[in-house]
Amino acid sequence: MDLPSLQPADPARARPDVKAITKKAGQRWNAPVVGYLFIAPWLLGFLILQLWPIIQSFYLSMTEFSLLEPARWIGLDNYRDISQDRLFFNSLRVTFVYVAASVPLKLIAALLIAMLLNRQIRGISFYRTLVYLPSLIGGSLAVAVLWRNIFGLNGFVNQLAVLVGIDPKNWIGTPSTALGTLVLLTAWQFGSAMIIFLAGLKQIPSELYEAASVDGASRLRKFARITLPMLSPVILFNLVMGIINAFQMFTSAYIVTNGGPVNSTEMFALFLYNKAFGSLQMGYASALAWILLVIIGVVTALNFVASKYWVFYETEGRK
Repeated sequence: MDLPSLQPADPARARPDVKAITKKAGQRWNAPVVGYLFIAPWLLGFLILQLWPIIQSFYLSMTEFSLLEPARWIGLDNYRDISQDRLFFNSLRVTFVYVAASVPLKLIAALLIAMLLNRQIRGISFYRTLVYLPSLIGGSLAVAVLWRNIFGLNGFVNQLAVLVGIDPKNWIGTPSTALGTLVLLTAWQFGSAMIIFLAGLKQIPSELYEAASVDGASRLRKFARITLPMLSPVILFNLVMGIINAFQMFTSAYIVTNGGPVNSTEMFALFLYNKAFGSLQMGYASALAWILLVIIGVVTALNFVASKYWVFYETEGRK
């Protein structure tokens, strides 16, 4: 039986490779540094162009600042003045009415069009592109000006009304209809939500519809029992994004109606703009911006809390 050799190991082989260990440690140390270098442009942009202005805005909300003179600290006076401002509550009411009317209408239109475009017919890609076009130019000044002309006293809508024997009406100059024109403009720009709905529809397994057809389910029952539950996460996403965008709506109200007539379309964002750049009340406007942030945050949180009762996740059951 051979006994193990008692000769000492080769010193050169037994000695640790210091260079290899140092190189490997350097690679581990350099990896995070390289990563931070890659994200440095975005990080600097976020800190300088977003986080710092947010901090400054919160500070200015506690001051009286007109851009022409140094900011003067006044504490919570801006918020107290806002709570007594009749125009503030009017803009809040108009904005909530606009959100409650435009967001559901836009989602319904987007879902219906997405279901129509979720068919394998000839030229379907062309139809999808054609329907999506309004959203590519949506929100621009040109579209707002076009909408103002369409619903103006001598616009296209009144020309059609005259043809069918209806008296022309100043749609954007009447308090009872001016806000409705802005709601229609928002609903018309449903392309982005439609694309997301279309992607969600394509993820629903066709076997579910085939099994429902075998059981004799009608189209309405398939829609209620299959399409809506499977699309509920997508509906939640579009709902949250739609609400956030609607609360910040500014361009259409500014160009089409400029908040009129008699403040019937003065949205919260437009009211904030008028205070900041019309009256040069930057501190007051900063306080309004923080109130808007809180409102959007609360409404979004409520949507997520309520979602556990109606949003269905396939892998986790009903949430």
